[in-house]
Amino acid sequence: MYTQTITKMQEMKLHGMAMSFQTRRTKPDHQDLNHDEFTALLIDDEYIQRQNNRQRRLLQRAKLKFSSAALENIDYKQSRGLTKSKITSLQNNQWLEKHQNILISGPTGVGKSYLACAFGQWACRNGFTVYYNRWPRMLGDILAARGEGNYLKYLQKLTKVNLLIIDDFGLNSLTDTDKKDLMEIIEDRYMTGATIIASQLPTKDWHAFIGDPTIADAVCDRLFHVAHKFELKGDSMRKILENID
Repeated sequence: MYTQTITKMQEMKLHGMAMSFQTRRTKPDHQDLNHDEFTALLIDDEYIQRQNNRQRRLLQRAKLKFSSAALENIDYKQSRGLTKSKITSLQNNQWLEKHQNILISGPTGVGKSYLACAFGQWACRNGFTVYYNRWPRMLGDILAARGEGNYLKYLQKLTKVNLLIIDDFGLNSLTDTDKKDLMEIIEDRYMTGATIIASQLPTKDWHAFIGDPTIADAVCDRLFHVAHKFELKGDSMRKILENID
């Protein structure tokens, strides 16, 4: 009967429960548990394994530049304009649920990408779908999708994700097509998903960078409508770490 039970659990893909049943049934401290208590433990183990598996899949699909980045590991010792209270206030997930944005600006090496990925990792841990891409690479992906006839399908992919992270925005000038693509992405995500954008350009210069007044007005209005801004400053964290080493 024991072997049959394990086989049935595995066939039903209750792998966490099967493993739990194998290990818990022989534990001395479990012998006094009643049926309800023992069953509850098996269900808890199955639930936890499924949650862990889902989190693992979400992190793999997110394609974060820094997959191990975590809000809990942010360095507040360096003077970069980061406050723990502001980070903590965003860990209640309301900005994700209400489809708000996070805009991160600052000089190269100051930790913009890490911060963006840390928020992405936090979102994955809390069950939200995430997709990360560098803006130059995203433009290349859009161009490829357009050439393959999958342009709308690619935009739909960007629209459906709970959190879209665009890194390195503003490195290169925008063509007219780039501006329209940016408009489509931001328009489709407005009030339907949260967006994080990291850029070396101060947010006050984004309107001028986009150039086209009509598109710039529309993009900035939607991004800035409900946005949490991080204007980082200071020396490159890479240089600081090199000096520490």
